[in-house]
Amino acid sequence: MVVSEQPNEPNESSERAVGPHTRPYGPEVAEFVERFAAELTEAGMQRMASRVFACLLTEDSGTLGSAELSERLRISPAAVSGAIRYLSQVHLVTREREPGSRRERYRVHADAWYEAMTDRDALLGRWSATFDQGLKAVGPDTPAGRRIAETAEFFDFIRRELAMMLDRWHAHREAAHGGDSAPS
Repeated sequence: MVVSEQPNEPNESSERAVGPHTRPYGPEVAEFVERFAAELTEAGMQRMASRVFACLLTEDSGTLGSAELSERLRISPAAVSGAIRYLSQVHLVTREREPGSRRERYRVHADAWYEAMTDRDALLGRWSATFDQGLKAVGPDTPAGRRIAETAEFFDFIRRELAMMLDRWHAHREAAHGGDSAPS
């Protein structure tokens, strides 16, 4: 067996790591995963979490196990675990047990982006209360108070717009796909 020196290039071992709902992880898919992961990282997501999420996104079933992710991305199981912990916290993936096994599989949410935006809406709601507290602490007629008030006004505006945008997304998806989302 010849093992490729190129990262993410499939080899005999990675072909065996393909599960029942997976296809070989070819160079084009690997290139997409790395490019999208780089863009997610640039937007602020942790690097390993970006790579794991992008890899899961490319899987037809939307699920992979730790060994498959380690093999495809050439990262340690500990790196997979840390990435999954982060992705679970931000509601982009869930952990599932394989029937009859202690092994976990990780699944991309069908509505991953919707879930992430819904979480952002809740966060903005908490910020609003914090801004109110800050405004009371520094006083509304101070320069700091005016900055905090404008910041609060901005995020309240974003929160209202986000709620309307999410409603429009649901209407759009229903019209375009009859409510069906991508397989999860």
